Amino acid sequence: MIAPRRFLPSISALLAFEAVARLGSATAAAQELSLTQSAVSRQLKTLEEQLDVALITRKGRQLALTTAGQAYVGQVREILNRLAQASVSVRTNPTGGSLNLAILPAFGMHWLAPRLRDFARAHPEVTVNLSTRLKPFAIADSPFDAAIHFGHEDWPGVHYLPLMPETVVPVCAPDLLSAPVIEARDMLEHPLLHLETRPRGWARWLAALGVTADPPAGMVFDQFSTMAQAAIHGLGVALLPTFFAEPYLRDGQLMLASAQTTQSIGNYYLVWPETRDEGAALTSFRNWLAGQAQTTEPPTQP
Repeated sequence: MIAPRRFLPSISALLAFEAVARLGSATAAAQELSLTQSAVSRQLKTLEEQLDVALITRKGRQLALTTAGQAYVGQVREILNRLAQASVSVRTNPTGGSLNLAILPAFGMHWLAPRLRDFARAHPEVTVNLSTRLKPFAIADSPFDAAIHFGHEDWPGVHYLPLMPETVVPVCAPDLLSAPVIEARDMLEHPLLHLETRPRGWARWLAALGVTADPPAGMVFDQFSTMAQAAIHGLGVALLPTFFAEPYLRDGQLMLASAQTTQSIGNYYLVWPETRDEGAALTSFRNWLAGQAQTTEPPTQP
């Protein structure tokens, strides 16, 4: 539901406020907006009266933001930018639309990206914009239409499309081990690398193979990519998703530290807000992604 009109300032007033906040004077703002100085001043006065808050204060010849104005202007700029982007999108792509998708770095780079060309061919009317987010966020209040989530169905206020479980495998530099370990318990004798968003990844891998001992502490990384590089340089054994580890295993930068693989405790999902209507772009992407989740290999690119 749209807010009551009394809380919705005019675009002209917001543009005048943003320009004055950025340029520091009504004269400069008037020149930029092709208005008179008095017109800009009237817009500012109307905005302050509508909000019943002082946004601008005069310091000599310069106009400065009040504390309330400083808090307000950042949100105004974000809203104006999003409105401009939406307008450009509908003008340049009237029969399709854009999809703003938050992705997990490893999944986006190694699983989703190789498949996106197939989506672009099937749906040229849709533009997919990707941004990285490592953890769940307030998606309903964000510019994102959907996100990739790892874990359980524990992200509140969203719909879920299950994609696949995460199968993990221990890997290390070829000169770190003479051969893959035979018993899972033997992994405790080697330096282990940990992922910040999977703090109990090693404990769960060991437990799945019947080892109840706690793994040793080790270096902690925020992304699989940096952890993989640390493993390549011999700093320890990394627990990587198979789709992420495969390229490094093929080119010999990494080797299997154990022949054992197990299912991770979590799954990958596409999630999108329950409180928003599902647009055509999201529907096309969701249906396509559901089909991709049924295959293990990305489409062959000519």
